[in-house]
Amino acid sequence: MKIKNLKINHFGKLENKEIQFTDHINIVQGSNESGKSTLLKFIANIFYGTSKNKKGKEFSDYDRYKPWSQEEFSGKLTYCLDNGTEYEVFRDFNKKNPIIYNEQLEDISKQFTIDKTYGNQFFIEQTKVEENMFYSTLVSMQQEVKLEQNVQNAMVQKVANLTGTGDDNISYKKAIEKINKKQVEEIGTIRSQGRPINLVKEEKFKIQDEIGRLEEYKERKQEIAKEKEEKQEEIKKIEEILKLIRKVKLIKENEKLEEEKIKVNENLKQSQEQRKKELEEKIKELQKQEMQNKEEKSLPESKNKKNISVILLILGILLEIITILFIKNAIFIGILTSAIIACFIWYLLERNNKKQEAKQIKEKNKKQTEEIKNQIGNIQAEINVLQNNMEEQEKQMNSQKEQIAQHIKIEKEKLKQETQEKEILENIFETSNISLQLQQKEEEKNRKTLEYHSLELEENTINPQLEKIALLEEKIEELKKRETELEENNKAIELAKEVLETAYQKMKQNVTPKLTEKLSQNINKISKGKYTKVSLNEENGLMVEKDNGEYIEAEKLSIGTIDQLYLSLRLAMVKELTEESMPIILDEAFAYYDEERLKNILNYLHTEFSNHQIIIFTCTNREKEIAEKCSIEHQVIQL
Repeated sequence: MKIKNLKINHFGKLENKEIQFTDHINIVQGSNESGKSTLLKFIANIFYGTSKNKKGKEFSDYDRYKPWSQEEFSGKLTYCLDNGTEYEVFRDFNKKNPIIYNEQLEDISKQFTIDKTYGNQFFIEQTKVEENMFYSTLVSMQQEVKLEQNVQNAMVQKVANLTGTGDDNISYKKAIEKINKKQVEEIGTIRSQGRPINLVKEEKFKIQDEIGRLEEYKERKQEIAKEKEEKQEEIKKIEEILKLIRKVKLIKENEKLEEEKIKVNENLKQSQEQRKKELEEKIKELQKQEMQNKEEKSLPESKNKKNISVILLILGILLEIITILFIKNAIFIGILTSAIIACFIWYLLERNNKKQEAKQIKEKNKKQTEEIKNQIGNIQAEINVLQNNMEEQEKQMNSQKEQIAQHIKIEKEKLKQETQEKEILENIFETSNISLQLQQKEEEKNRKTLEYHSLELEENTINPQLEKIALLEEKIEELKKRETELEENNKAIELAKEVLETAYQKMKQNVTPKLTEKLSQNINKISKGKYTKVSLNEENGLMVEKDNGEYIEAEKLSIGTIDQLYLSLRLAMVKELTEESMPIILDEAFAYYDEERLKNILNYLHTEFSNHQIIIFTCTNREKEIAEKCSIEHQVIQL
């Protein structure tokens, strides 16, 4: 990662300042109180924000660097990650969160986690470097290297803390002591008195004794609850049976409805059969009438009438002969003769009429016969239609009966699949009066429901007695919960102590040797072989091997050597801190270095950290002059 440039609007004593950095060595020169440390703080606060927490100092960063005469308290920084991605960060230090822009100057601030306390965590997510580690490893502040002889022991302790815990202000032993103290104060132990867990246990025992005296009500409450549950099960079972009865009733009602439809068809069929019989009778009558027409003769009747006329004529002639022979009355004879002649004429006329009448009767009989045949044909056609309809209705009724039987069978099987009460289901189907059975079950359900409500009433009468025990039980549950929380917290603390101890031991076994090895390599190069081996132990702290093989405590070395050791340790941790090649910021870190040491450290930084950006804050020209003498490429920035 490289810081490309920054723009300071107002921050502390710095205002309206723009600075460009190179990718490797940058020497920022300025006299004392010119704003070098303020510039360093600006960089850190751009990344992590400006805290209003004093953190044990006289003033917080916010109060210290906020301009007195300006409302503007802001700035911008441009940086580039190792993957080539460039970002711009603008921060108004009066606000918790900055604005982050990508290369296209798009606001991507919301792409990162926003912490309620610390604000946008963009820089931590990108580099995995938290603020405390930033100051503990990547930054060497002026006040950390300008040490008097009487504070060298504190420096050694810082180195031990940094190696053991990753933070030069955190001591493993002090941390354990604080944890133990917090454990006793906030939780307590079995032997302690008046502590939270002791008070919880005492109160819990008192409440348990009081609950024991009220157990009788509680037992009855439990009995009622059990009886209510049983009643509910009984009611539920009755409701299931009622559901079955209603379903079977519906099936039977549908069956009855279908049977009614069949009955309507049967009645229609009977009506058609009756109509058929009537038509068949009518055909018989017509056939009989037809036979009568065929048998009817007009000639015998005419013949009889003719015979009567002949007889009358003969009788008239005989009467006239007798009259002539015996009476001999001319008038009478004339009249009789006239009568005979008239009879003869009437006879002739009558005979002619009879012939005409016989002809008309014959034609009439023929016409009637044709009409009868037509009627018989029409009636027979109607009979055939009726016969076909009756046959079709017979088929339809048989099909309906089969469908009803099949439907009942299917519905019955469905109900069997839906219920476990198969025997009850069979009984319901076999019952003759399903409405009565339904009524009986509903009455049984009402009775069970009434019994259930009676239990509820009894329960309500004892509830006032149980209010106290309920409250006590709630209280004891709260106490148990609190006790569990305390025990869990205690376990967590014990586990934390165990993990801390394990981590500390593992740190000493794995990390510390690695760091001391790297530290030894660094100090060997920085000191040009004067010191080749450095070790760290709990008893003596940081130890340095002399040329003769003797180990000497770091506190007995010069301030410049201690500075070298401390810086060597920080540089040893830089490459272990993150995958990003983070900038190394040194604020007056070489104040106690002589010319040779300064030359060694600059060459070391130039060669060993060639892919890192290095920013050196200084109030002298020594770094610039030595860099020029050693042909070390660098940029000088004047404040």
